[in-house]
Amino acid sequence: MIEKYPQEVKIVFKNFPLKSHKYSEKAATAAMAAARQNKFWQFHDRLFDDYKNLNDKMVRQIAQNLDLDLDKFEKDWKDPAIARKVQNDAREGSKAGVRGTPTVFINGRRLKKRSLDGFSVMIDEELQNTAQSKK
Repeated sequence: MIEKYPQEVKIVFKNFPLKSHKYSEKAATAAMAAARQNKFWQFHDRLFDDYKNLNDKMVRQIAQNLDLDLDKFEKDWKDPAIARKVQNDAREGSKAGVRGTPTVFINGRRLKKRSLDGFSVMIDEELQNTAQSKK
């Protein structure tokens, strides 16, 4: 969608650690710590490769494999500001009606058809609504 709508679409990622997954909040904070070294998406993707078996050792191994500054990563992983960001994201998600992941919103509307066509249709509708409201 970014390639199709390079000027119109912006991705905003919010954390929503699932309560049913005992390690999800720690994993989310680890990914946010990696973001401080511009490796969020790489870290995020590796977390999901084996999400059922996540633990501290595995997270540290991911950080090492991504060539993160490990001292900085450890410090950031424990940073209360990152923990608050993850918790705030989760609260916002709950208020918006998020119940699971992934959940996608386009201009505040929940996307139900999570296919490329579903994304395109909804983005086109939003662009049309925006154009009409400017008239």
